[in-house]
Amino acid sequence: MEYRKIKDEDNDGGTNSDDIENLRGKGFSGGASLSNLPTVEQAKWKRKTVVTLALTFLTSSQAILIVWSKRAGKYEYSVTTANFLVETLKCALSLAALARTWKSEGVTEDNRLSTTLDEVIVYPIPALLYLVKNLLQYYIFAYVDAPGYQILKNLNIISTGVLYRIILKRKLSEIQWAAFILLCAGCTTAQLNSR
Repeated sequence: MEYRKIKDEDNDGGTNSDDIENLRGKGFSGGASLSNLPTVEQAKWKRKTVVTLALTFLTSSQAILIVWSKRAGKYEYSVTTANFLVETLKCALSLAALARTWKSEGVTEDNRLSTTLDEVIVYPIPALLYLVKNLLQYYIFAYVDAPGYQILKNLNIISTGVLYRIILKRKLSEIQWAAFILLCAGCTTAQLNSR
């Protein structure tokens, strides 16, 4: 499988002297200023900011909205249909964003749709796990409130770290292990009964 490298680096691998991070704390020479950044770069920063804020809002509000949708402890709709409609909406929005990008920037190496059979063959595995996770979260709310769910959801970071170590055989630093232990202790402490 071919994985594309993120193209945040210059072609020569060095740093760009016009980069805002490199100019911070220095006087702007040659009349360079933030307003002189190319409009394409400004648009990319705006897009990244909007996407980050939207993802933060939607992720944090998901649990609350699921709990609010219950009536007398039950859902008055099909959980499977709700999941299907959410995924269909996400696909439609993604395709609309891609079409908008193609219209404004054209089809480039970075935004073209291409894949190989080897890549497509492995897609059903994470898709199935994602489906099970999405369906289970509706039933988890029968036993856990929304804030408790958000706290326990952080335990997936620990399982990711352990699987990273076991399956990928990568070493984790002492700081990463300490962070896992602190996260686990924090999640456990948050779930203790305060009575």
